[in-house]
Amino acid sequence: MIVYALSVGQGILAISPIPGAEGDYAGDVQHLIEWKPAIVISLVSEVELVAAGAAGLWHDLVDAGCRWEHLPITDFGVPDDTFEEAWPEVSANARRALTGGGRILVHCRGGCGRSGMVALRLMVELGEAPDDALDRLRAVRACAIETPKQMAWARAAKRAPAVFLRHED
Repeated sequence: MIVYALSVGQGILAISPIPGAEGDYAGDVQHLIEWKPAIVISLVSEVELVAAGAAGLWHDLVDAGCRWEHLPITDFGVPDDTFEEAWPEVSANARRALTGGGRILVHCRGGCGRSGMVALRLMVELGEAPDDALDRLRAVRACAIETPKQMAWARAAKRAPAVFLRHED
């Protein structure tokens, strides 16, 4: 399992396919646990979790001390009303973790469209310019964001003011 990661804020934001997608669920989960994410955001449905052999993902991650957020989005789709209602709190927690040096993993089935959409949204919400953020994201995962609607949702984020740090000698 490959975790496609980049620096965001003071932390690391990553996207990946669903654990178990290649047939080694136990190995994939161990890899994730060793990577030590503060939060894993799962964008797949229950059916996709079961199909990948990952029905126990939430339990395995929580047992390892990781926070798990389940915000399913239809494949090639965009967030529905249920997602939109939960997003402000999930986003605030993820942004807080990234600002504090934590690691966030966002996954969908293939680690491209849905994951890329949510990752880009987080990057913009943290103050990155959308075009620059998209270039950085696609430099590590070329397939990030697959549809115009996904791109529109990601770019609709309210961009936080840029944070400038003064380095003292």
